[in-house]
Amino acid sequence: MYLTAILVAASLAAAEAADSLDAVTITAERGMVVSLTDTTAVSSGDITETLLTVPGLFVNDYGGISGLRSVSMRGLGSAHTAVYIDGIRVNNLQTGQADLSFLDLPGFGSAVVDFAQNSLDFRTARPSSGDGPFSGRLSLDAGSFNTWLPSAQFDFRLSDRLALRLSGSATLTDGDYHWGDGQRRENNDLRQYRAAADLFGAMRDGEWQAKLYWNSADRTSPGASNWPSVSRQSDRNVFLQGRLRRRFSELYSLDVSAKAAADALNYSDEWSETDYDQKELQLNSSHSFDIRRWWKASLSASVQWNRLETSLYEGSRTEVISAAATSFILERFRADFALEYDGTFESGGRRTSRLSPSLGLRFNAAGGLDIVAFSRMASRVPTFNELYYPGYGNPGLRPEDAWLNSLGLEYRLFPGGAWRIVMRLDGFYNSLNDKIVSAPTEENPSIWLPYNVGRAEIAGIDASASLRWTRGLWDAGLSAAYSLQDARDRTEGSDSFGQQLSGTPRHSLNLAGELAWNGWKFDADWCFRGGRRDSAGELPDWNTLDVSAGKSLSIGDMELTIRLKARNICGFSYETVRYYPMPGRSLLAGLEFRF
Repeated sequence: MYLTAILVAASLAAAEAADSLDAVTITAERGMVVSLTDTTAVSSGDITETLLTVPGLFVNDYGGISGLRSVSMRGLGSAHTAVYIDGIRVNNLQTGQADLSFLDLPGFGSAVVDFAQNSLDFRTARPSSGDGPFSGRLSLDAGSFNTWLPSAQFDFRLSDRLALRLSGSATLTDGDYHWGDGQRRENNDLRQYRAAADLFGAMRDGEWQAKLYWNSADRTSPGASNWPSVSRQSDRNVFLQGRLRRRFSELYSLDVSAKAAADALNYSDEWSETDYDQKELQLNSSHSFDIRRWWKASLSASVQWNRLETSLYEGSRTEVISAAATSFILERFRADFALEYDGTFESGGRRTSRLSPSLGLRFNAAGGLDIVAFSRMASRVPTFNELYYPGYGNPGLRPEDAWLNSLGLEYRLFPGGAWRIVMRLDGFYNSLNDKIVSAPTEENPSIWLPYNVGRAEIAGIDASASLRWTRGLWDAGLSAAYSLQDARDRTEGSDSFGQQLSGTPRHSLNLAGELAWNGWKFDADWCFRGGRRDSAGELPDWNTLDVSAGKSLSIGDMELTIRLKARNICGFSYETVRYYPMPGRSLLAGLEFRF
């Protein structure tokens, strides 16, 4: 998956303007585009709120700011969704799901949402020191549940070809919010610290970047509301990665990257304590050839090694990926073809291999109207917990196979003057075979093991529209995003046959509006999720309304921003996961100083 994704990323990088420190943009090659044009005026630092505005994405949130978070795209599940940082994959050998809570949103300038690759790629914002050699930002947000969010960022222009960014942030909260009928969520505190160093360099016909990232989090795990827990979890994550892109001639370009990472997780409760230590090495390369103005080709290769050592089991996996791709680009038509090989080799002798073809089409029908389509085969290798966890793992599991399809219309209208209009409509169909589900064993029905017995079909529509008006000191915008996901269990003999897949909302709707004038900014965002169920039955629909306001003041060459955000102002009681209640009404106020 990395290889074809990096080819798309390379083409996007050539067309993208430099990331701005004053903007967080979600860009989707095969999805939709959501722009938060000024996160400094009204900022929450919550990556979940940003992702909720993208139709087709669903975030599993286990309890607000201190809870773990994972993301699913178009009903395929979190384990099928790949997460990248600057084009380099974030791996989790144990569960296969990347926890988004370890990311520091203000440090990223954009995120590429690719529905064909079923991936989410966070891009680091480039340093911006203005006309001088140094600039910085200090901020502090504080609010409900004894929440404190300090952060700092310093940008250095070391030379005309070299820039450095140093950043750090912390999340400190008791997380003891009220829920239900006067009850209070306990054992939900979080102490999290993040730090990053990003180095950007330019060279003749190319560029490179390196990132050192560290995350430390200590949290309690309150468990489900009907089964409270006093367990604790600590995470220590560090990685060093780098990427180089260079065009050697009109014919040939190189994109190469590498990564080394170490992750340590400790989980303890009343009965036991378990350690999970993971080491990771990656080497990725992509070779692009501009054969003609209308014909491009590429060859890619990737080797990823992961080792997991726990108190319960241990093992290692080497993944080898190679891909060949070609693109035909005419005046109004583009076609992309790719064939990817993915092979895994584990320490115990287990091996898997898959070939995944893909096709992408784009046709400019008229003016700003494009017709886009893709079809792709994909697979998911079982996680180590599914394979080897004592008393639960099944070493005989096969990879899950998926078939992804989409057809859509994209319309952009820039009539000149103050108006910008963007609309998108996508219909999609995904099928999932050999789905891994838990089922009772024939020998002892009281013992459940994972088996390849599942099958699922997901059909739906993603629709979005945005309208922006800018004139003088005024800036206003309206946006709407709707997703219909008919995600059905098609497993023969299953008790849930024909029912909506667990955790996947049938209806998702987001409405947002913003108004800015002369340093003032006001935002409102309404979110609705409906038609959900899990293994225990139907889940209630829920909706939230968030509003925020901010004012930026110039003080010489410096800027001071004051902001206030109210989340869930109607105090709606809801759960994104059953028995994991979300916070009710809450406030967050902040100050930010830029110099």
